[in-house]
Amino acid sequence: MSLLNISNVNQYYGGSHILRDVNLQAEAGKITVLLGRNGVGKTTLLKSLMGLIPIRTGVIEFDGHAIQSATSYERARAGIGFVPQGREIFARLTVEENLRMGLATKSGSTPIPPELFELFPILDQMRNRRGGDLSGGQQQQLAIARALAANPKLLVLDEPTEGIQPSIIKDIGRVIQLIAKQKNMAVVLCEQYYDFAEELADSFYVLDRGVVVASGLGSEMQERNVRQMVAI
Repeated sequence: MSLLNISNVNQYYGGSHILRDVNLQAEAGKITVLLGRNGVGKTTLLKSLMGLIPIRTGVIEFDGHAIQSATSYERARAGIGFVPQGREIFARLTVEENLRMGLATKSGSTPIPPELFELFPILDQMRNRRGGDLSGGQQQQLAIARALAANPKLLVLDEPTEGIQPSIIKDIGRVIQLIAKQKNMAVVLCEQYYDFAEELADSFYVLDRGVVVASGLGSEMQERNVRQMVAI
C-alpha cells in the first residue's frame, strides 16, 4: 500500500492552470522519481505536497490520512521531511545548530541522531563551522541531514544534485538508496540530472505542462524513452 497518494490535484497561479489532475504515489522503501523540463510544475507539486501553497482541488493522503488542509509544520510532524531546491540552510548557524533545527518537531532534549554523521562524515568534522562557510556540496549534505534528523517516513528532495560536484552526487545517491532500503523510507526525488534519476528510480513520473504524461517502473525508463521526454 502506498504511503503517499496524490489524487487529481489541480493548482493555479492567477489564471494559469499549473497542475492538471496530477496523480502520484510513493511507497515505503522505494524511490519515486519526478522528472520534467524546467517550468512544467515539478516544484509547484512538491510545494503543494508540503503545504507551502494550497491546492485548488484534489486529495493528498499520507500514511492513511488526508493532509491537504494541514499546515506545513503539521505535515512535518506527521513524518514528511523536505529538502528544498537551493538548500535553504541557515548560513549564520553552525552545522550542529542547523541539524538541531531539523529536530524542531521533537522535544528540546532530543539529541542529534549519531547516524547522520555516519551518513555524512564531513558534517562531523565541521560541526562548529557556520553553514554559510561550507561548499555547495557540503551544504546539500547538511540540508539532507537536517531533513533526516526527525526520522521522517517520507523524504522529499527538490533537485538535490543542482550545482554539486560529481563525487558528492555519488555520495548523495548512496545515502538516498541506503535510507530507502534500510529504513524503509519513501523517497520522492525531483531531479533534472537524468542519469542520476534513472539509477535510483524504483518508479518514475514525467510531468509536462502540469500533466503526468508517463509513469511506470524505473526499470522501464530506457525502453519508454524517458530521456527524450525530458531532454531540454
